[in-house]
Amino acid sequence: MVIKIFLAGLALYAGYLLLGAVTTVILRLKNPLHKACQTGKRLCLTFDDGMDSRYTPKLLDLLAEYDIHATFFILARSAELYPDILQRMKQEGHVVGLHSLDHQNQIIQLPHQLWMDFHKSTEIFAAQNTRLTFYRPPWGHVTPLGLWLCRHYHLNLVLWTVIIGDWSKKATTERLCQKLRTQIHGSAVICLHDGRGTNDAPLRTIAALETMIPQWKKEGYTFETISNFFEKGTH
Repeated sequence: MVIKIFLAGLALYAGYLLLGAVTTVILRLKNPLHKACQTGKRLCLTFDDGMDSRYTPKLLDLLAEYDIHATFFILARSAELYPDILQRMKQEGHVVGLHSLDHQNQIIQLPHQLWMDFHKSTEIFAAQNTRLTFYRPPWGHVTPLGLWLCRHYHLNLVLWTVIIGDWSKKATTERLCQKLRTQIHGSAVICLHDGRGTNDAPLRTIAALETMIPQWKKEGYTFETISNFFEKGTH
C-alpha cells in the first residue's frame, strides 16, 4: 500500500513537472516580444539575478554615463539587503521588476512554495515603496499556477529575444561582444545579468557593454525600458 501511494505521488509530481515544461515551451513560442522587435532599432537592456553590491553600482555608473534607462529583474531577497541600490535605480529612471524571491525554479516548486514566493516577494518590495509591474521567472520557466499568480498580482510576464549566456565562466568579454553583434539585428530585448554568475561574470558583462554601447549608438540604436516595449505593441 505504501509503495502504491509513493508511486502515485511520484507520478503526480512527474505530471506536474511535465505540465510546467509544456507551459514554458508554449509561452516561449508565443513570446509577444518577438512581434515588438520586428521593426526599428530599439534595444531594451534587462538585467537578472541582482542586485549585487560588487557589480550593480558599476553597471549603474555605466548606464548613467550614456543616459540609458534599463530594466532590472531583481531578487526580492536582494531588495532587503541593498535598499540603497534599489532607491538609486528608481531615482535614475530604471524600471524595477521581480525575478522571484531567491531564484528558485518555478517548475519544481510545489504550489504552496510558489504562492509563498510571490507573496513574500511582493511584501518585500511593498516595504521598500516599490510598485512592481513586470516579472521574469528564473530561467524563463513557468507553470500554469505561475501565470495565474502573475495575473493575481497584476504583473506582466517578460521573457527576452536575445540571451547570450553571460553568467558562464567561459563567457569572455570578447565572446560576449561577438554574440551581441551576431544575434542583434534590429530591435531586441536583451537578457543580461548583474548578479550571480561564475568568477565575477557580471564584470565581464559590464566590460562587454562598455564596448558595445558606443557601437550601438553610432549605428543608430536607441535604448528603452521594457515599459516602452509593452506600450508599443506587445499586447
